[in-house]
Amino acid sequence: MRKITLILFCCCIFSKAYADSQNTLTFAQAAELAIAASVDLKHARASLSLTEGAWKWGLRSYFPNMSISVSENDRLQQIGADSFMKNYSLSLDQMVWDGGRVSMSRKLERMELDLSSKRLEKMASEVAESAIAAYRNILSSRAILNIKMETLTVLEEQIKILNEEVKLGLALPIDLASANISLADAKLDIFSLQLDLAEREKQFTELLGLEILPVLTEKVDINRSIMLPVIAAAATLAKEQNPDLVEVRYSITKKEMELKYISRSWIPNMRLLGSFGLTGQQYPLTRHNWSVGISIDLNNPWFQNRLGTQAGWEPLSPGLYDKTAMVQNSFTPLPDPASSFGKKQAALALTLEQEKYNIILEQIGRIASNAVEKCALTEKRRLLALEAAVLGSERYLVETIRLDLGHITRLRLMEILIEQTQREIAVVEAATALLEAERELERFLDLQPGELAKFAASSQLRGEK
Repeated sequence: MRKITLILFCCCIFSKAYADSQNTLTFAQAAELAIAASVDLKHARASLSLTEGAWKWGLRSYFPNMSISVSENDRLQQIGADSFMKNYSLSLDQMVWDGGRVSMSRKLERMELDLSSKRLEKMASEVAESAIAAYRNILSSRAILNIKMETLTVLEEQIKILNEEVKLGLALPIDLASANISLADAKLDIFSLQLDLAEREKQFTELLGLEILPVLTEKVDINRSIMLPVIAAAATLAKEQNPDLVEVRYSITKKEMELKYISRSWIPNMRLLGSFGLTGQQYPLTRHNWSVGISIDLNNPWFQNRLGTQAGWEPLSPGLYDKTAMVQNSFTPLPDPASSFGKKQAALALTLEQEKYNIILEQIGRIASNAVEKCALTEKRRLLALEAAVLGSERYLVETIRLDLGHITRLRLMEILIEQTQREIAVVEAATALLEAERELERFLDLQPGELAKFAASSQLRGEK
């Protein structure tokens, strides 16, 4: 019986621990939930999936075009015999050579799909960042609210003491009135912050697609320091993985392919044609014919020429055959002279894209350096704010002693407490700003939340070597 009770007790503890783990939320989990709940992102993914499917079916361009024709021509004549001709034909049109234009066209479409995929990843990243930012703002508001609530508790105790001192004639009624005004302002401030926090939590819950907000496991740690990477290593990684730079590289490759596609437009394409037909006045159809041919097209802005040749064979009776041959050539001068500028326009677009890439590449290194320096400055701000809060706390203890000695009034002590509260809030805001700057640097380097410390450690290790 004791063993069964012990097993049940262990099961209860395990179930509670599992339930608690399911009701907690980290930065990474918030980002994943926001991405999963985004309607716009789901629509964009579905649209990209359809485009991918259409691109796969584009393989049909490599296979022959087939057409089947069925006709029945009934002719009733007043003079002569009636005619009831039935015709069945099968035609094939196969591209033999087109200078690689179909292949290039498919490559261009594939590159466009890759660009769309990169834009989709960027869109998902923005959705994730909005969730992380909302998470961070809630943590900051909660920390500030806790500080103000603790201050309110101390103020209420001080007012109670001040009220007794006024009754005993040890303090002035005007001091009590001023203290009550300060207390009312503190309560109003807390009430406004609670309303704002409740709205933020509601919006955050909707953003994640949840009904109830889980327990937020992340905290605004005012004592947490940040490990920063070597500036040169951050600049190098940014030049390799920055999302904007990667997108420009894809765009340059696409422009190069477009230029190559236009440059090959003068290459003639060759098509193989074939047909087979059955004719007769009644079933089964006894007469048949076939033909094969080749068509060569040469198109450019200055002239358009089509050359076609075809040969056929049709049996009339046993031992008798009809043979046909046909050669056609059509020439059109100056079909579209304006299109001759297409190659120059494609070359110009490629040059502009390459210049844009060089400018962005130069800026990326500088922006990465500035981002690292911004994190360092934000870290100094946190340390200074923390130092000011510690000194303010020590001052508050000293002022408490001075109050006992009668050197200051209790109202003045309450004012010093409010000032100390602002210093503690400044520490929370500085720590939150550090989290924000850290995440901005991670995004710029295309790192996941929390990966900056690992990269910083590896970069410093390489720097030491």
